[in-house]
Amino acid sequence: MKIAEFCVESWLNQWEKSAKYDISQSTIDSMTITELLKMTGDDPSVLYDQLSHVKMNYGWIEGSPEFKALVSGLYNHVKSNQVLQTNGATGANYLALYSLIEPGDHVISEYSSYQQLYDIPRSLGAEVDFWHIHEADNWYPDINELKRLIRPNTKMICLNNANNPTGTLLDKTFLQQVVALAKTVGAYILIDEVYQPLDHPENFTSIVDLYDRGIATNSLSKTYSFPGVRIGWTVASDAVSDLFRKYRDYTMICGGVWNDILAVYILQHKDVVLARNRKLVLHNLEIFKNWVASEPRVSVVLPQAVSTSCVKFDIPETTESFCLRLLKETGVLLVPGERFDLPGHARLGYCTDETTLKTGLKKLSEFLRQFD
Repeated sequence: MKIAEFCVESWLNQWEKSAKYDISQSTIDSMTITELLKMTGDDPSVLYDQLSHVKMNYGWIEGSPEFKALVSGLYNHVKSNQVLQTNGATGANYLALYSLIEPGDHVISEYSSYQQLYDIPRSLGAEVDFWHIHEADNWYPDINELKRLIRPNTKMICLNNANNPTGTLLDKTFLQQVVALAKTVGAYILIDEVYQPLDHPENFTSIVDLYDRGIATNSLSKTYSFPGVRIGWTVASDAVSDLFRKYRDYTMICGGVWNDILAVYILQHKDVVLARNRKLVLHNLEIFKNWVASEPRVSVVLPQAVSTSCVKFDIPETTESFCLRLLKETGVLLVPGERFDLPGHARLGYCTDETTLKTGLKKLSEFLRQFD
């Protein structure tokens, strides 16, 4: 099996720890457990005693009953048995693709999007067609292009909703059109749903609430601000979940005893977490909007209150070399658009803490003045 370099991850692996002002990430400002406990108002000793006294065996293999019940409650028509715990959303995506895609299958993947969703199918021997997103259409793909791409043997359509890196959310009406096309050939629809809107959450609809062959993946890493817990999940029909169980035994045993306890606690207090994050996202989005409006060399299709955005630069240089110089000379980190096959653009994560965001944007503007 051969697979391409995971471009965004290799960039971050190399450079994120050397950044002074990291405005590249797509997580909403991550928290400590102490910060979470202050928000909930709970006695810290209760959680810490639980962590201290739990036996460090394999725990619940698929995730504890409490975890599975809390995750199923995030959807409209999902039972606990349809939830499988994974190692983040990356583990969830891998499990779904590894379980279902075989050599010779036809896969359609939104492009650009998270690289797993097209390069893992290719590594498994599938033929992958790209369903392109279009900046002029607010980074939406064209449903008519999907009609042209779909075949009788199309096994899966892979989407990222909201999209990484653009932050564009595909609405329910659009997803219903995708489902209608998938039904004509019996294709699965896999959607990585780690980015969800925080201004109007009612605008988000999970694929598992629309389609019996829909597969949703998610995690606590982005919208919930706890990537360090490394807990994600798949949600699918009973039949697909049973298939996943067979393949999951080859990829992981459990998510970890402490990780599951922390995941349960976070989900039990999701309203507090999401309220904090909603305030942060909307506040930082205003800072970001005002900066874009004042910066003549930057434009953007604004994200829909999710934690990632894709800015466009008006500069006479490749964004990869620009971003590397920016980091080395100012300490500001972005992800160059070349890492998503979007040259001339960069991923800008505006949902870091306010001081880092403001300082990073200020230094970025100062750096751009060299081209005036």
